Amino acid sequence: MTLLEIDPAMRFVGIDPATTTGLVALDIDGNVLVQTDIQGKGPKIKGGITVPQLVSLQNQLYQLLQPRDEIVKEDAVPGTQRGLTTGMIHGNLRTIIHRKGLSFNLVMPNSVKKYVAVTGWEGEAGSKKRLQGKAKKKAMADAAKLHFGYTHKSDNVVDAYIIARIALNLYRMREYMPLLDNEPYQIEVIESILNKA
Repeated sequence: MTLLEIDPAMRFVGIDPATTTGLVALDIDGNVLVQTDIQGKGPKIKGGITVPQLVSLQNQLYQLLQPRDEIVKEDAVPGTQRGLTTGMIHGNLRTIIHRKGLSFNLVMPNSVKKYVAVTGWEGEAGSKKRLQGKAKKKAMADAAKLHFGYTHKSDNVVDAYIIARIALNLYRMREYMPLLDNEPYQIEVIESILNKA
């Protein structure tokens, strides 16, 4: 398929699953078509998610996805401390993608960081500290701005944007099209997904 034969309805979607899920859809040239946080509505519980919230999250995602979407979804962090909530959210989002008749690729959280050259550490050798919480989110936001000129107030949407860039360039690599993101570390991330597919 050449660039001229690309369906104009085709979108490249990045999903960052969480109790507040980030979703970004790009066109073939990397222009933002959709950028949003979705959060399940309904009764809340501390540190978890309720069934009404899950159903609401599913319904919102179902409405946002379109038939020709190429999707990359961030996978769960292995050994996450909130395993039950994470499992419910990730499982439900996979179900919705399947119900919509779509497929998806997975990208590990460390690969999302690698795509924008965030190591997850700060400081000099011998005295490095792991980035956590707000520092990690700021590093990702700074990297998205540096690499792509992209900013958004939601860290979930920023991550989803990076994931959408991965989806777009994964497609372009599969179709032998020039990549929009071609740093060696970005190509490594794309190739690692392509080799698993």
